Amino acid sequence: MTYAIIETGGKQLRVEPGRFYDVELLPVEPNQEITLERVLLVQHNGELHIGQPFVEGATIQATVMRHLRGRKIIVYKMRPKKKTRKKRGHRQEITRLMINSISVNGNVLASAANAQPTAEEQAAPQPTSESTAE
Repeated sequence: MTYAIIETGGKQLRVEPGRFYDVELLPVEPNQEITLERVLLVQHNGELHIGQPFVEGATIQATVMRHLRGRKIIVYKMRPKKKTRKKRGHRQEITRLMINSISVNGNVLASAANAQPTAEEQAAPQPTSESTAE
């Protein structure tokens, strides 16, 4: 299994090809490709590429699916015995990214097209060819 750890929006995130992730708002239009170059670590078939701080030549190709707003967070402040109360809400603006491929030095290590099948796909019964003899 191939994965990478990237930095975006001041946070570190473990990403795999063929999956989508919610990150801080990026200034990119929906359905547009983006290249993420702040890659901290790449793991491919037991082989690790660790950056100091970033892996040289490592890039992540992703597609912006859409922009949305996160769940509402309620901030409630109260000073006891003073009759002072503040209730505020906040919704973070986020961008949903679909990871297309992970590459190092121009070599594509993994892409969404040849991603590993999930557990559900592996559990599905495979069609068999039966021959009937009469």
